[in-house]
Amino acid sequence: MTSPLLLSLDAGTTSIRAIVFDAAGRAVAAAQQEFGQHYPQAGWVEQDAGEIWATALAVVRRVLLEGGIAADRIVALGIANQRETTVLWERASGRPLHRAIVWQDRRTADRCEQLHAAGHEEWVAAKTGLLLDPYFSATKIAWLLDHVDGARAAAEAGALCCGTIDTWLLWKLTQGRTFATDATNASRTLLFDLRTQQWDAELLELFRVPRALLPEVRDSNGDYGSTDAALFGVSIPIRGVLGDQQAALVGQACFAPGMIKATYGTGAFVVMNTGAEIVRSRNRLLATVAYRIDGVPTYALEGSIFVAGAALQWLRDGLKLIANAAQSETIAAHAHGNRGVYLVPAFTGLGAPHWDPHARGAILGLTRDSGIGEIVTAALQSVCFQTRDLLAAMQRDGASSACTLRIDGGMAANRWFAQALADLLGVPVDRPRVVETTALGAACMAGLGAGVFSSPAQIAAQWACEQRFEVQMDGGERDGLYRDWNEAVRRTRG
Repeated sequence: MTSPLLLSLDAGTTSIRAIVFDAAGRAVAAAQQEFGQHYPQAGWVEQDAGEIWATALAVVRRVLLEGGIAADRIVALGIANQRETTVLWERASGRPLHRAIVWQDRRTADRCEQLHAAGHEEWVAAKTGLLLDPYFSATKIAWLLDHVDGARAAAEAGALCCGTIDTWLLWKLTQGRTFATDATNASRTLLFDLRTQQWDAELLELFRVPRALLPEVRDSNGDYGSTDAALFGVSIPIRGVLGDQQAALVGQACFAPGMIKATYGTGAFVVMNTGAEIVRSRNRLLATVAYRIDGVPTYALEGSIFVAGAALQWLRDGLKLIANAAQSETIAAHAHGNRGVYLVPAFTGLGAPHWDPHARGAILGLTRDSGIGEIVTAALQSVCFQTRDLLAAMQRDGASSACTLRIDGGMAANRWFAQALADLLGVPVDRPRVVETTALGAACMAGLGAGVFSSPAQIAAQWACEQRFEVQMDGGERDGLYRDWNEAVRRTRG
């Protein structure tokens, strides 16, 4: 019999991938395409929602064509998406009214500070697990309603739709028949109550967001309808939706409480499964929905690093120190450590556990004999140190020490980085056989929704480690480097 095939649409921040997996979790075909980024003002980041849809459509068609796969062999489609990025469009025509406002965008920082000063953060955090930060969707939605002519009145009349990228793609894939999101994406908006698993009327009032604007919230393995038959020749059932970091958690098979994964892309995200417990962080970490299967939510504790791979992009494009990100591995391997040089990549402020939008990047400890090797090493180590910041915060919140850390994302391919991560954390690091864990997680969730998998345990049984990086550094050296890192961070704080 022909193995069931699962299609994953992984809509990231700078590119979209379509990957077809078999039921054993092996990728059988893949296609990827980048799309444009727009920076209209300092701190503003936007994307063309129409281009995102066109790119998604193109990569799905390409993966089927180039893989020689008939669309009717696809049992189910799963979507993983960049979270918090917000799209506003007309319900009748499907026309976007403004460029999408990206998760990295900081234009609503002043509004968040006003809400914080008014004393709202504690009760908002109690409901949502989140902080008052422009990172999340609610203040982006309000900004769109207040700055697009006629948008607020149209929204209140029910004439507009608003959603994160999953909702936008679902709308386009189903030709407007599905207006929905899943619980993981809803939990990133500042409008969703983690306990009740519903949009919250008090939060909607605080952020001035009409309820009619928002999609229905469904399970991560829910029924999201089917793609319009005109798009791919047949209708493909859509049976899984997850925010990208939650998709990576599923792809890494972190189904047991206490299991942790870290994804290293443009930014980096460390997520720990906390099971049925909503952990109320005292260290400015985020409580979020890990996934919701058959009506039962599982929660997670998350820390966000704004700049990870983006630090290497800056070395490449800004300073011209490297030709490509892969070159950083060779340079660091031939350097003799950082020799006292620390790079704090606070280009857009610092994420968890600091949440300081006013911090700015710096290179400290330079001497006359500092060179490219030390700066490249410091850039890679900065991601390791920021990861340690997050694991330490999780422990202060009551989490047990990590036994291992499962890693994925583009930086996971860098062997020097993976070893440095193990050394500077003091924790073994596991790199999986399938590194496209975000796409795999979306495919697995769709497979769960379509009955290809009977349970998360069946998915977990397929996970395999490609390489383990054991700790090689002395604890005294590790702690000394981390003390110097903390001092470097202190000097960059706003």
